[in-house]
Amino acid sequence: MTTRVLPPARIVVAAPGPASVRAVVLLLPGGKARSHGRFRGSQLTNLRMIPFGRVVREQVRGLPVAVWRLHYRVRGWNEPTLDPVLDARWAVGEIRRRHPGAHIYLVGHSMGGRTALRCAADQAVVGVCALAPWIEPGEPVQQLAGCTVVIAHGDRDRVTDPHMSRAYADAALAVGADVRFQPMPGDGHGMLVRAGRWNDVVRRFVASLADAPSQP
Repeated sequence: MTTRVLPPARIVVAAPGPASVRAVVLLLPGGKARSHGRFRGSQLTNLRMIPFGRVVREQVRGLPVAVWRLHYRVRGWNEPTLDPVLDARWAVGEIRRRHPGAHIYLVGHSMGGRTALRCAADQAVVGVCALAPWIEPGEPVQQLAGCTVVIAHGDRDRVTDPHMSRAYADAALAVGADVRFQPMPGDGHGMLVRAGRWNDVVRRFVASLADAPSQP
């Protein structure tokens, strides 16, 4: 039997930034609980992140900030492998390699939100924006200590649980994270009913990049 070889994770650079980049915003799309199917750019989970890339690009125009979007190897979370976490950590390593000393801001939706929260342990990650994140009981929070965290969740979400997101925000606050929980009344998982409000959440999150100091 021939083993199918999947392509590696890859980075789509939505905005390269200037020669000297001080910060990178990394966009992390959603996925599935379990799937080893190939992640494709045409999938809805990826397409949902493209408008946020435009929002971020406009917000950081003229600043030394790059905007990246991650294409995973496969679509699933795949406990206990945690494939998107491995891919996101690889991408963070690429940011460190290409832009030494740059701060990293993670913006993720659904599974991508969970992935972003898990990857906050890296010293270069200073901010996480999790949109309708997939949170399970016992999700770790210690890695968020000292990190700026925004969690937004629609109260009509039937795919991921807004109550779990609020409880997670409270737990992150208890370990020393700078957390803001943003309820999104009337909206569901697809972030479509009031898309402008979701854009505003991301816009406010990245607005702080204008004042962010470089790492020593």
